[in-house]
Amino acid sequence: MAWFEVFRTAARSGSFTAAGERLGFTQSAISRQISTLEAELGVVLFDRLARGVRLTEQGRTLLPHADAMLDRLDGTRRELAALAGLNHGRLRVGAFDSANAALVPGALAAFRDAHPRVSISLTEGLSAALLDRLRDGEIDLAVVVGYPEQPYDGDAFDLRPLAEDAVLVALPHDHPLAARSRLRLSELAGENWIAGSRQAESTLLSACLRSGFRPRVEYEVAGWTAKLGLVSAGLGPTLIPSLAARAARPDVALVALHPEDTPVRLVQTATRRGQSVPPAAAAFLDLLRTATQAATPPAATPQAATPR
Repeated sequence: MAWFEVFRTAARSGSFTAAGERLGFTQSAISRQISTLEAELGVVLFDRLARGVRLTEQGRTLLPHADAMLDRLDGTRRELAALAGLNHGRLRVGAFDSANAALVPGALAAFRDAHPRVSISLTEGLSAALLDRLRDGEIDLAVVVGYPEQPYDGDAFDLRPLAEDAVLVALPHDHPLAARSRLRLSELAGENWIAGSRQAESTLLSACLRSGFRPRVEYEVAGWTAKLGLVSAGLGPTLIPSLAARAARPDVALVALHPEDTPVRLVQTATRRGQSVPPAAAAFLDLLRTATQAATPPAATPQAATPR
């Protein structure tokens, strides 16, 4: 493209010397570049006159095309600068449900305030599904959760720790153990549990199996709002991550578990390994780390219940 800029400047100024002064080159350097362009195209672009130069018919034909190419290049440069400066572009985030309850909203709000011209999309889903979407290029980054003993594919993704998410037990406010500061899971072995599946192995209730008993799941519901509604109604306890517990109802007691019984989930950010992180995603990751520090779940202590 440098040849075309030299050509256009010489055409408009009518002089290789004047073009060189404008572009910061010597007259001989301009002449060499024009000669190189003529050799590349196989035509003569300028008539060399005693005083200055004049476009040939071929040169007059080339000029509007050179203008169009250079204008398009300028537009491309502006778009790339806008992407780098976050004045344009998109941000595509995927996150699991309880991250959307506590971590992601604050970071998204801060990003929108700082970069209002960048379009934002948020996808919620299970961590494994989000990683599939990330691998397929459908999202730019994912906020996922897992367990230390079940790591995700570090060859496919750059995984960075964001927070540790301890699990609490949610009890009806009038439960005999609701005022305790800490519980062993075995103390709840006889309860009718609320969970997302009757197969304890696939839920947080797998911690009960490690504590020596198989929980009796009486109510099978998926959403945290529904689970906590059932707990509030006195229908049984459920296990809830600290992130989701931040949105808990005031008529539910949240009690810490003994460290030996407490599952701890690892919250991580994931981007595609070996690929550049888009500018918008990089900026969001910084804001997400800041939001995580501000939203670190409080120590699990009994939550005072409001009478129903």
